[in-house]
Amino acid sequence: MLYRLLRRLSGLLLELFYRRVEVVGLERLPADGPLLVVANHQNGLVDGMLLLAVLPRRLVTIAKAPLFSNPLIGPFLRGFGAIPVHRRQDAAPGSFDAAQNTDLFGAAIDTLRAGGAVLIFPEGVSQPEPALMPLRTGAARIALGAEAVKAGRAGVRLVPIGLIFHAPGTFRTGWAVVVVGEPVPLDDCAAQFAADPATASRRLTERMEAALARLIVEAGDRETLRLFEVVESVWRAEVGPPRDVAARASWRQRVARAHRYLAGRDPQRIASLRLDVERYAKALELAGLDPSFAGAPPGLGRAARYALREGLALLLGLPLALIGLLIHGVPYHVTRWAIELARPSGDVEATYKLAGGALIHLAWWALEGWLIAWLGGWSALLLFIVVLGPSAFFALAWGGRVRRLMREAHGFGRFLWDRDLLRLLAERRRAIMDELTALVRLVPEDVLAGRAVATGDAP
Repeated sequence: MLYRLLRRLSGLLLELFYRRVEVVGLERLPADGPLLVVANHQNGLVDGMLLLAVLPRRLVTIAKAPLFSNPLIGPFLRGFGAIPVHRRQDAAPGSFDAAQNTDLFGAAIDTLRAGGAVLIFPEGVSQPEPALMPLRTGAARIALGAEAVKAGRAGVRLVPIGLIFHAPGTFRTGWAVVVVGEPVPLDDCAAQFAADPATASRRLTERMEAALARLIVEAGDRETLRLFEVVESVWRAEVGPPRDVAARASWRQRVARAHRYLAGRDPQRIASLRLDVERYAKALELAGLDPSFAGAPPGLGRAARYALREGLALLLGLPLALIGLLIHGVPYHVTRWAIELARPSGDVEATYKLAGGALIHLAWWALEGWLIAWLGGWSALLLFIVVLGPSAFFALAWGGRVRRLMREAHGFGRFLWDRDLLRLLAERRRAIMDELTALVRLVPEDVLAGRAVATGDAP
C-alpha cells in the first residue's frame, strides 16, 4: 500500500516537473521472476523515482547509506524498501569497511531468490554529463551470487535500462526517455563464478557496460548533447521527423556513435561541422526561433488567424490563470530563489527542485488552506481543495502558451524585417545536412548500430 502510494506520488511529481516522460521497449521487461535492473545514473534521486514510476514491477532499490539518515529522503527510501550501500567516498578517511556491505549483498540476493526485482546503478555515483562512468562489479556479484546458491539456479534476468534526458534540471522544459534493453546473458559467467568469482564478475560487468552504452546517448558533455539536438532539428527539417520515440532515441544514439568514431579519425572535419552547427544555432537564437524550427514561416493571413485564435484563448483563460498564479505563484518563486541560493550540481538539480518544491508548496498550501478556512469556513476550504490541482495545471499551460506565442511572434517579426533570413537559414541547414550525410557514410554500420565499440581512437 505504501509502495503504491509513493510510486504514484513519484509519477505525479515527475509529470509536473518534466514536459514529457516516454518509455521504449517496456515489453522486454519480464513480468515476473527474479530481475536485476541496471541503469545509468546522471540525475540524482530522480533516476530512481523515474524507474519506480514507469516500470510495472515492484523494485527494491539500492541507494547510498547517507540518504537513509536524511529527514526528507530517508522515509521515502524506507517506504520503498530500499537497501543501503556503504561507499568508500562517503566514509571518513581510513574508516571504510567493506564488510559493512555484507547485509546489502545478502538482502539483494535474497530478494532475487524470492522472485523479486532489484534496481541498482552500477556506476556507483551520479554525475551530470551524458557519458557512462566505469561500472563497479557489485551488480554482477549480486546477480551471480543469486545464481550460485546451492539450492539451484534462480534464473535471474539482468535487464539494462538507458536513461536519456534533455535539460534534466529544467522545470517543464526537460524531458526523459527510458529505454529498456534486451537481457544481458549471464549463464556462462554463472558457471564460472564458483571457480573464479573475480573473473566472472568482471566479464559480466563488461557486458553490462557495453549494453548500457548502446542504450544511452553518450555525447560526453552537455554542450555536445545540445548540438546533437540542433543537428536533429536540421535532420527533421530536411527529411522529416523520426516516426516515434523509439526511432528518435535510436537516431540520437547513432549520431553519438558516429561522432565518437570520427572524433579521433578526422578531428578537423568534426570541429568544422561543430562550428557550423554552433553558428546555425546562434542564428536561430538571434531570430528568436527554437532549434526545432523546421521550415518556412506561415503566410500573413494564416499567421493573423493563428494570432487571433491564440490571443482569444489566452484572454478567455486569463481569469483561471490568475487564480492559479494567486494560489501557486509564491511557492513557485520561493522554490526558484531557494535553488538559486543552494546552487546544486547538475546531477542533483532536479532532485533539489522536486524535493524542495514539494515541501515549500505543501507548506504554503497548508497556510492558504488554514487562512481560507478561518475567513470563509469549511465550504470555502473544500472549494480551495477542489481547485488546487486543476489551477496549477491550468496556470502552467497558460504560462507556456504565452511564452510560445511571444517567441513565435518575435520570430515571425524577424522574418518580415529580414527577407533574407529564411534563405540564409535554409542554406546553412542544407550545408550541415550534406556534411552530416557524407560523414555518416564513413562510419561502419556495426558502429552506428552499437554492435561495435564507437571509440574515437584512430586505428
